[in-house]
Amino acid sequence: MSIPEDFLKQLEQYSELSHREKEVFLEIFGLSKSRIHVAQELNISESNLSTCLTGIYKKFCITGNGPVKESRLREYLSKRYSLQKPSGDLTTDDVNDSIDTLVQEIRKQIKPYIKEKCGTMKVLDMPKPIELTGKQGIYTNVNILEEITGRRRLKVAELMQSSDHDNFERLGLSRVKQKRVSGLEVVQRYSKLMVLGKPGAGKTTFLQYLAMQCIEGRFQANRVPLFITLKDFAEALKKPDILKFIVQLLSSCGVTHASTAVEKLLKHGKAFILLDGLDEVREEDTKRVLRQIREFSDLFHTNQFVITCRIAAKEYTYQSFTEVEMADFDEKQIAIFAQNWFQLADPVKSQRFIQKLKENKPIQELASSPLLLTLLCLVFGDSGDFPANRSELYQEGLDVLLKKWDAKRNIEREQVYKNLSLQRKEDLLSQIGLTTFEDKDYFFKQKTAEAYIADFIRNLRNADTDPEILKLDSEAVLKSIEAQHGLLVERAKGIYSFSHLTFHEYFAAREIVANSAWESLLEHITEKRWREVFLLTVGMMRKADDFLKLMKQKIDQLVASDEKLQQFLSCLNQKSLSLELPYKPTAVRAVYFDYEMLHELNGYVLSLPYAIDSLLNEDEDSIFNFQLNQREELREIALDHNLECCLQQALESSYQYIDQLEAFMYSALSCVEDSKLTKILKNLYNQLPALDEDERLWKSNNKTWVKRLRKAMIEYRNIGHDWQFTKPQKQLLEEYYNANELLINCLNSECYVSREVRQEIEDTLLLPIKSL
Repeated sequence: MSIPEDFLKQLEQYSELSHREKEVFLEIFGLSKSRIHVAQELNISESNLSTCLTGIYKKFCITGNGPVKESRLREYLSKRYSLQKPSGDLTTDDVNDSIDTLVQEIRKQIKPYIKEKCGTMKVLDMPKPIELTGKQGIYTNVNILEEITGRRRLKVAELMQSSDHDNFERLGLSRVKQKRVSGLEVVQRYSKLMVLGKPGAGKTTFLQYLAMQCIEGRFQANRVPLFITLKDFAEALKKPDILKFIVQLLSSCGVTHASTAVEKLLKHGKAFILLDGLDEVREEDTKRVLRQIREFSDLFHTNQFVITCRIAAKEYTYQSFTEVEMADFDEKQIAIFAQNWFQLADPVKSQRFIQKLKENKPIQELASSPLLLTLLCLVFGDSGDFPANRSELYQEGLDVLLKKWDAKRNIEREQVYKNLSLQRKEDLLSQIGLTTFEDKDYFFKQKTAEAYIADFIRNLRNADTDPEILKLDSEAVLKSIEAQHGLLVERAKGIYSFSHLTFHEYFAAREIVANSAWESLLEHITEKRWREVFLLTVGMMRKADDFLKLMKQKIDQLVASDEKLQQFLSCLNQKSLSLELPYKPTAVRAVYFDYEMLHELNGYVLSLPYAIDSLLNEDEDSIFNFQLNQREELREIALDHNLECCLQQALESSYQYIDQLEAFMYSALSCVEDSKLTKILKNLYNQLPALDEDERLWKSNNKTWVKRLRKAMIEYRNIGHDWQFTKPQKQLLEEYYNANELLINCLNSECYVSREVRQEIEDTLLLPIKSL
């Protein structure tokens, strides 16, 4: 059978052929000439002709041997041509009316199937399915990145600059600074779409949402949604092609003459074909499925196609498909999801959930993944809070990514390295996690990651230590971890990071605990970026006594050799002992540390008192609410607070805030009981300028006023000393203070520590060396 040249030249594959291949293609398949005649006419050798044909078959994805390939390509071309030819004597309007009627009939018949298949969601340990769309639906609109993040040609330094960070304390590695487009908008824009994403990114849910929007008439209402789980298709009995599989699907939905109906639908471009989970197809079925999709999508190219697949999961080449990537959830999407989740059971809980997320930045990072956000909602729904021991929560999240997510859906992944069990993968990730975290390598090159992997797997039993084999195995393992678990992610071409800084920190802590590498961890006690690693480490320990005592010793040694700083701590201790308060001396020392640092560190507000709030054993009131508390025993500490604030405001010598200075001085007078001090403070209060007076007058008298106030504070209250710390001393004090805060947070976590050690540490916080 000859096929018109005009038709052949319209095929998209034709444009991919070389000039010589086009000539051969048209001669053999357009004019039905024999190979001998073509070779003679084009004046080429038989071997050159064979080479051209091989290239042609490759472009059309035709497999087989010898004459079989030519027959297959002829059959494929004939099918495509037959679909282009008009049928019978029907007018265009008659055909359109007939097709539109058919579409609506099939939509009606397939609707129950689509609603059952795509209308609800049940993942992880959810007790029952929940509605995907509608008033009580859980679905949250997704965003798409039109540029695949792992294919960007960026350097490590550029990735570091593009990541959100706050003094390098938390890096927003999951935040990609790239334009985000709504999912529906992207589907409308492209007729053939490949949606890539990390495990748990919401790819299947997005496809289910598209099917539901279509069948409800809100999107692509003139098409029939065909939702196909590619794993089911690949493992179907008798291995049908996609066309037969769709026919069987519509037949099961009650569509009469399904074969004819499907042919008409596809021929007129009335199908919305949703192919889910290319990555879930077994390895032995992959080539067949990939070829089927390519041939089918080429043959029926006027229909709408969307395929989902995990990033890095499959090697494929679909020239006619546009590849995009699922974006992580942003804060707005997280809030909407939480509101949808808790709307029936406890609407107020969604607000508490969001607030708790804001208070726990490492946990908030995980919420950018829809799957892990679902886990967080399940955990929070049970207890109304997140566990104090965050390592348990992170381990549960890892279990989801490493095991449960695939197991719940009966998906078996290929084991790319037979000796690398899930346990060993965790060990490997821990080794990479600590090594890279120590080197501040939040982003690392693919070659570096593969070198770490090769070094790890070469020590496994029965490992092949041939360098070339190790190189191939390490590359396969890296891709496996990325595709199957999403714990390592390609952020740019050849550059990787952990999917979340939270998991990076977790694996670093896991490695420290496994190797009892406490001493090396303590070297980082003043570095903010190690804070979460400390908290996770103590949380994972069977008993944290020895480590916490070493932490305390390391912190005390920070300022042990500086005489002025030791004098400062002695002064704090004397002050706390001079007050008769119903609070632990540690808490009082912390408060007065804050007071003194208020003006020593230029208004730097420290937070240790809040960290040790739980040490106070106060049910209703705490020492930190004394500004609003008129209890008699708090009068002295309230007086000192107001005097310290007066001093801070006066040191700034800003006339703009003179009203605040006046308010603090008035409050101090209401607390003072010493008659001599009362007289001095009243005198100072009367010297404050009125708001309508000249600002220059206040500035000229400010230094004298401050000097008199400070003298009174030192003489009568033993506070307000002018320590005149050097810049290095101030920095050291800040580090010392923050390290103590970290120690208290470790104690307040759910780590296991004996009562004796806990009490010993609590009682000796912020004391000079001589008092220990």
